[in-house]
Amino acid sequence: MHAIRFVIEDIGFAERDVTLRLPFRFGGATVNACPQAYARARIRLEDGRMATGCAAEMMIPKWFDKRPELTQERNFEQLREALSLAREAYVSDAGPDTAWGHFARHYRAIHAAAVRRGLPPLVASYGPALVDRAVFDAVCHALGTGFAAALSANAAGMRLAGTGLADDLLDFDLDAFLAAHPASLAGRRIAARHTVGLVDALVEPRPGAPDDGLPVSLAQAVVRYGHRHFKLKLGGDAQADARRLAEIVLVIRDVMTVVTLDGNEQYRDAAHLAGFLDLLERDPALAPLRTRLAFIEQPLARARALDTDVSTLSPRVPLLIDESDATIDAFPRARAVGYTGVSSKSCKGFYKSVLNAARCAAWSRDTGRTHFLSGEDLTMQAGLGVQQDLALAGWLGLAHVERNGHHYVNGLAAAPRAEQQGFLAGFPTLYEHSDGAVRLRIEDGGIDLSGLDRAGFATGVAGGHVSWDAMRSVY
Repeated sequence: MHAIRFVIEDIGFAERDVTLRLPFRFGGATVNACPQAYARARIRLEDGRMATGCAAEMMIPKWFDKRPELTQERNFEQLREALSLAREAYVSDAGPDTAWGHFARHYRAIHAAAVRRGLPPLVASYGPALVDRAVFDAVCHALGTGFAAALSANAAGMRLAGTGLADDLLDFDLDAFLAAHPASLAGRRIAARHTVGLVDALVEPRPGAPDDGLPVSLAQAVVRYGHRHFKLKLGGDAQADARRLAEIVLVIRDVMTVVTLDGNEQYRDAAHLAGFLDLLERDPALAPLRTRLAFIEQPLARARALDTDVSTLSPRVPLLIDESDATIDAFPRARAVGYTGVSSKSCKGFYKSVLNAARCAAWSRDTGRTHFLSGEDLTMQAGLGVQQDLALAGWLGLAHVERNGHHYVNGLAAAPRAEQQGFLAGFPTLYEHSDGAVRLRIEDGGIDLSGLDRAGFATGVAGGHVSWDAMRSVY
């Protein structure tokens, strides 16, 4: 297998509204509904053959840009602008290149155009992140292979020399790193790390909770899915956070094996975070959590996180960046001030995940200190979004990945019946039909990734079983 060169002939987008069955509160935002964006890319190979690929990603408001003066609708418009910028750049270039080559050639221009439009870097990354997955899906279909095999063989054509991207890895053997990863996901399972939002019920359902047969409280989710890995949201009030964590511990203390905490940028500075760590370390009610705590994710606001020295805090608990990971050079900057972890999140781009995984390998080897990548979620939905994110997490070798889309949304209930049945038939070990809809299958706390070893970037067939004519607003 080799990297193929091609021209991107067309990129199209569509949307489908997603209504949450439960309100999802993180940081200062509560989400009840938002669109999911879909992309389709058509490529023409140098031998004249054509191939198509697709991808999907939620348009979560108040995450990419948390400025309070912006409405949720303005957040959606920002993401649409980012998609348009990516399409304009990729389609306007008539020169053939590899999948990585198209990304690398336009990376800076897209971010510069975003700055001129007042779009933050995290928003700017959304466009290429979705388009690159659709393009690589087309590449995999053209080669007749699956994602893991294609990426391990560097079918994307990742080359750093001359790009000015990730120069810190110029002496790193990227081909050997890629080849060391599995070319198949057969037999692979991954633990689903369950998210507990700030307004989630812990034991008893809240008044007005849906009666759809699905878990509403944390206790119910543990019983149904067998969760042992958990991600707990923090609100930025150290005392209140400690009290809620103690309440959560009472529910999960007998089953939890791994816990992560997500600050969602809510702690105002390092001293404020240190005060929370003091409570965490001395409160006996939190002792079971402390022994299982893997890391704290993005505790400080992105505006100051990479300029704040946290090196005295990270030995107490590993710290990871998420919202601050907006550009390819963000993780090296974060490392310089004391962070040792970074999230893999499909909405930020799968090439960035690969490069950051390479950095973790290189830095851990060179320093003897563990640097790590963690799989995080953007309320990924059953279908293209969750399939591609799980395929990436599986290829990276992650032991667990945050999954919350299956909990806050009623599976594929909003999709046409034919689409639901297509996904179920195409990925019978990944999905199940229960409580009236096709949904992600989580058993004994884990997800079977074997079925993702299909042609394409975990899509199986061209078009990915999606009912494209049932969506709106192609732009």
